[in-house]
Amino acid sequence: MDIIVTIKQVPDPEAPKESFRIDAENKLILNPANVEPVVNGYDENALEAALQIKADAGGKVTVVCMGGGGASRALKQALAMGADEAVLLNDEAFQNADATSTAYVLSEAIKKIESYDLILCGRQASDWDLAQVPSGIAEYLRLPSVTAVQKVEAKDGGVRAERLLEDGYEIVDLPTPCLVTVSNEANSPRYPTLKGIMQAGKKKIPTWDLAELGADAAKVGSAGALTTVSQLGIPMFESECEFIEGDTPEEMGEKLALRLRELKII
Repeated sequence: MDIIVTIKQVPDPEAPKESFRIDAENKLILNPANVEPVVNGYDENALEAALQIKADAGGKVTVVCMGGGGASRALKQALAMGADEAVLLNDEAFQNADATSTAYVLSEAIKKIESYDLILCGRQASDWDLAQVPSGIAEYLRLPSVTAVQKVEAKDGGVRAERLLEDGYEIVDLPTPCLVTVSNEANSPRYPTLKGIMQAGKKKIPTWDLAELGADAAKVGSAGALTTVSQLGIPMFESECEFIEGDTPEEMGEKLALRLRELKII
């Protein structure tokens, strides 16, 4: 089963919160100073799921990432984990994309790859948390899709997925080709081996730009975005602490109850 996995670089969620930065004027999330971006965690789950299916059913795993030149680092990590091929989508025209224009570029890249049975994506990205790009890809490619699965496997010439629900899960069988988004409940991503890192370092990663994709310039980047960010800022939280005094615990409890009633908390 030939599988395509989409991945994204995001600011490291393990970085100290004090290092989190934004460009309020240009409405951009910036990588923390001196902290390298990482592969989105849910995308690592998707890649692990792909590698497990490959081990069971055979085939090839190709990883696709849209980003700047630095995104090749994420693709090298995917190759070191066991992916067979990787493609970087990089062009100035792709910048300032929203979910719609990102999904369009990724779908055009997948069309160019041509041979695939399954597309796996992380259920959402940890930077914007929209969870819209995978469904957008499926829409552009006119593919059946299922989101937020905890298990996916090749089954009877198609794909079987266990989709998470609030009170359990449901079994969904899909024909191929199809698209599935993978949740973190699905697995624990493997670490790259030394051998994998060495082999990945020798592989050349092709870069496809707008011309290479043959995509419509009016549908990529900010030109193809259907949404705009009106304001971006870091939430400010304020708290107050009030002490209840009394000569005995009973008196303090009574005063606390009266104060909570005054505040209409009880």
